[in-house]
Amino acid sequence: MFDFVNKKRRIVQIILGLATLPFVFWGVESYRNADAGDHVALAAGEKISRQEFEQALRNQQENMRATLGENFSPALLEKPEVRAAILEGLIQQRLLRQEASRVGLGVADAQLIEMIQNIDLFQEDGNFSKQRYEEWLRNQGMNARAFEARLRQDLMRQQLVDPFSKNAFISHSVAERILRLGDEKREVRVVQIQPEQFLANVKPGNDAIRAYYEAHKAEFQVPEQARVEYVVLSMDALAEKAQVTADEALAYYEEHKHEFGQPEERRASHILISAPASASDRATARAKAEELLAEVRKSPQRFTELAKQHSQDPGSAPTGGDLGFFARNMMTKSFEDAVFRMKPGEISDIVETEHGFHIILLAEARGGKQASLEEVKKQVEQEVRKQKAAKTFGEMADSFSNMVYEQSDSLKPVAESLGLTIQESGWIRMNSDEPPYLNNARLLQAIFSEDAIKDKRNTEAIEVSSNTLVSARVVDYKPAATPSVDELRDKIAALVAREEASRAAINEGKEQLAQLQQGKTAPIKWTPGQQVSRRERQGFDNETVQAIFRAETNHLPAYSGLPNAQGGFTLIRVDRVIESRPPSAEERKTFAGQLSQLFAQEEFSSYLDGIKKRYDVSVRSESLEK
Repeated sequence: MFDFVNKKRRIVQIILGLATLPFVFWGVESYRNADAGDHVALAAGEKISRQEFEQALRNQQENMRATLGENFSPALLEKPEVRAAILEGLIQQRLLRQEASRVGLGVADAQLIEMIQNIDLFQEDGNFSKQRYEEWLRNQGMNARAFEARLRQDLMRQQLVDPFSKNAFISHSVAERILRLGDEKREVRVVQIQPEQFLANVKPGNDAIRAYYEAHKAEFQVPEQARVEYVVLSMDALAEKAQVTADEALAYYEEHKHEFGQPEERRASHILISAPASASDRATARAKAEELLAEVRKSPQRFTELAKQHSQDPGSAPTGGDLGFFARNMMTKSFEDAVFRMKPGEISDIVETEHGFHIILLAEARGGKQASLEEVKKQVEQEVRKQKAAKTFGEMADSFSNMVYEQSDSLKPVAESLGLTIQESGWIRMNSDEPPYLNNARLLQAIFSEDAIKDKRNTEAIEVSSNTLVSARVVDYKPAATPSVDELRDKIAALVAREEASRAAINEGKEQLAQLQQGKTAPIKWTPGQQVSRRERQGFDNETVQAIFRAETNHLPAYSGLPNAQGGFTLIRVDRVIESRPPSAEERKTFAGQLSQLFAQEEFSSYLDGIKKRYDVSVRSESLEK
């Protein structure tokens, strides 16, 4: 059975849309693409609809907005990796639910009822309020059956998670040992033996060069290349050429005046007393609101405290009723009208809306300044140019597409007819990332098609970006080829010399390390000593730190070494071992808890991996794009 306190906390988290499972993301890209349909993914035979996915995105947006405040940007949720994480959360919910059903887990009706009745959100004066429960369901757009079914499923899934989160254990002695290992320091000196020290003495012969060439021939292949001439029809270019008269600018400004300047915004907090449908109950609610208003007017500084205690708005009550900044047309009209009549610091009378009775505190007002035409003249003219360019582009686009197709042996007709410039490229390849326009995958595919290469025909008009059409024509072509060994001799000689110098540096390092470990001295110029720990690496990479702490320190100085990332060898000398101080009891306890969480996550990750293999999952990749 669940611990009752944990049950209540868990359900409230579910209700508020917070994540209750420590999801370990497998990576949505690991799932094969689903067939087209009215869903974004299939998990164990169950569809995840686009509507459900979009709702999950909205929920996450609200959570992030509440957490980040003014630092939140909606663009965060446009990133494919963020959308993938949210979709994977939905997939994992489906799989865990299937697994819970498979192993026979369940939640009894009596247990479910008891849990719901003891949720603070649904209580009034310490007792379960069916009215509050039904109001909350209406606000969420749900019925009781759907909510209780979802809650039952979430609790079944939680029974799969609890054994991992509750039973992971790391002893304090293990935690202390790991803490002390992490804080142990070693005073070290190093010397780097690099390939550059040996390059001057390396002269690759013809046989070595030819052998390298034959072994790496595929790496030297030059992909097919083409030089093209091309024309661009761009709405942005048309906008730059468009002329704007004073009358046109004035007309646009007058029509769009409301768009210029900063709109007036207000930041308000409120206390909401929900208003039931019946007249008597509404009177009771208003009376309660009047009592609270009197208390607020008596002690305005307690507004936040009173909102947390009494407001029945679950979204703003935890933050003291704070609604943040909002402009007009974002709130219920009667609420908004009251807010925009108030002055900062003012407390309203009772304001009635369809949600109930509100007591409002206006915290701050900003914006509301109307910009003059002179202040926004450049912006206005730019917008008029865009309008003109959009109209012109729409008229020219069809002509552009038709002419490059119908007169496919040359780009001159379309250039002369539409006043465009024929541009020429250098040698480009299929994977070119330059120049602009010619780095479009679809255009490159057309350029390297048989029609374009053999018949020198214009490509079709291809939209390489929004409102930008390009057609290209191949003027020269080189098929894929591998240069001869003679053409590559200097390049290969440098590569072979580097390899041989690297081997020489590593061999020299290993020989010196062996001598040092045997107690023989050598004229080595060590770097100044520095103290290194597993936590404070002093710029050393992970492999070097591991080598430092692998060194046997029964006799000092101790020596270690390893090949480095530059192709050479790093010699290490350990002069002193500095033992860490014993951690306090509180440090041991805290760290043991952190290790337990990590251990639980690893165990749960392995369990999830097994579930993933048991069920079929497929994702429509386009669902991850905005």
